[in-house]
Order: sequence, then C-alpha cells, then structure tokens
Amino acid sequence: MFFFNIVLAIVTFVAYVLPFLAPKLFPVLSVLTLVLPLFLLLNGLFFIYWLLQFKRQMLLSALVLLMGITFINKFYKFSATNLPENDNDFVVMSYNVRLFNLFEWLPKENVYKDIQAFITDKNPDILCIQEFSYAADIDLKVYPHRYILMEGNKIRTGQAIFSKFPIIDEGNLVFPKSNNNVIFADIKKGKDIIRVYNMHLQSIKISPDVNEISENIDEINQEKSQLFIKRIGLAFTKQQQQAEIIMNHKKNCPYPIVICGDMNNSPFSYVYRNVKGTLNDAFEEAGSGFGKTYNFKYYPARIDYIFADPAIKVKSFENFPDFVNSDHFPILTRLSIQ
Repeated sequence: MFFFNIVLAIVTFVAYVLPFLAPKLFPVLSVLTLVLPLFLLLNGLFFIYWLLQFKRQMLLSALVLLMGITFINKFYKFSATNLPENDNDFVVMSYNVRLFNLFEWLPKENVYKDIQAFITDKNPDILCIQEFSYAADIDLKVYPHRYILMEGNKIRTGQAIFSKFPIIDEGNLVFPKSNNNVIFADIKKGKDIIRVYNMHLQSIKISPDVNEISENIDEINQEKSQLFIKRIGLAFTKQQQQAEIIMNHKKNCPYPIVICGDMNNSPFSYVYRNVKGTLNDAFEEAGSGFGKTYNFKYYPARIDYIFADPAIKVKSFENFPDFVNSDHFPILTRLSIQ
C-alpha cells in the first residue's frame, strides 16, 4: 500500500508542476492536470487510511495535500461571498450557448426561449456569449451596444458581447489554424472604461458522457487509447499558443480588464495560469461548491471563467448547474470598480 502511496505522491507532484511548464514541452503529461482533483482525493484517502492505523506513513499524503492547498481552493470553495450592492456595481454573465441548440443536441424545444428568459431574469449589464448564432430568434434589444463576430460558411457561429453601457472600441484576436478566437470591447461605464475579453479556446473534444470515454478506453486497443491522450495533448499545445496571444495583447491594455469565456481547460493548467495572470478568478473570490460549468457526467468540470482586474472588486459569483440548455452552464458575477 505504501508503494502505491509513493507512486501517487510522485504523480501528484508532477501534476502540481505542470501549470508552470508549457504543454508543447510535455504534451502527453499535460493531460494529468485534468485528473488532478482525483489525485488529491486519493491522497486524502491514503491519509485517512494511515491515520486510522496511527502509522507515520500518513505524513507523506499530508505533505502532498499541504503542498496542494491552493489547488484544492480552485476545485472546491466551502463558502460564498455576497457583499452589499451599491450604485457602482455591474453584473457580468458568460455563457456558451452551443448555437442555441440549433442542431437539437438536447431533446427539448424552444431552448433559445429558455435562455432568453434566463438572461432577462438575471439581467446582466454585460453579457458574453460563446458559440452565438443568428439562427435563434432571440430578443436582446435591452442591450443597445454590442459587438458580434461571426465566422464560417455553411454554419456561421461566433462570439458576442452585449452591453448596456457604450462600447467605444472593439476588436478581435486571430488564432492561427483555428476556428476559435477572442473578441474584446472597451466599455465606458460612467467615468470609467473597462476592457472586456470574450474568449473561446481550442476544444479538447471530450464527450460529456463518461461512460462513452470508458467504453473507448476499454474496447479500443491500447494504440487508439494512446492516440486519444495524444489528441488532448495536442489540443493543450494549441491552447498554449492561444493563451500566449491573449497574454501579450492584454499587457498593452491601458484599462482594467475583465476576461470571460470558455477556456476548455481546467484551473490546474498552464493555459489557465497564463490567461489569468494577475487577475482574480471570480469563483475563487466569491463562489462556493465545485463551480461546475460543463455538463460532464460524474465530474464537476469547471472550464468557463470570469477573471477580473485587481482594480475591480468581485462581490458575488454564481454558477447554474441546474440550467441545462447547453453543454455548458452560465456563470454570473457582480463586480465593482474600486
């Protein structure tokens, strides 16, 4: 048992280091960041196992867990923050709507109407949508200011930023050899100007059904299983390039920044660390629970984020895992410029 404990401790430590290493250097190893929460859980079970026997071997798992305390906070928050509202607050929502169910992935009608009703009810001041489509007749006239970038020929999809405040400038970041991109808008709120980025990074194309993944790994030979892992590693490598484009662009921004969107990667990744930079993760600042944003069976995946500049106070954060109208769930935060 202690041998397996040592192996687990080594693998967990490697996963701790990976957010600081570019995926292109270790593309296959970078996949370990997806299952870091499982490693933390197993280390916790080993700790309890040795503790119940009053064995000093428990110190190994205790040390591993202590070293990973900051990772635990990214995975689960024990208490939420909900600071008092004031007139300077503004609410930001981010949501990957999956083309408003254009191809009927969900067996339900009028998904776009449910989404519109949800947006109306939450009434965000700034709304960032990924995988936007004009195919749905959704009424967002409450937002007089907007920037929408559509791409594609047969299937047109894109990113959108809707705002109740004036947009004084806008643009987009092009990702090489990718259908994904980032758009941004400089938004004037009173005397202040903030830059809002809406990102959609490279998908790793994992089915939300864990059973399907298990069947792939069990039924397909080892060679194809290795190709499956390699494909994820290559996607992470492409995400690295995209993250660095965002990082270099935001360095030259003269305004406080808010970054929203679908990163398609975990909060334990190199990509997360570079996109976030010195910004605050709204979930870490004010969320609670697992912060689940992707409809993945049996695992509370958090791959959608809202990051806020240190000059912007995060006053509350919500995710909505019961609102199933896409493969993602909307996230909402209330912010205030300091």
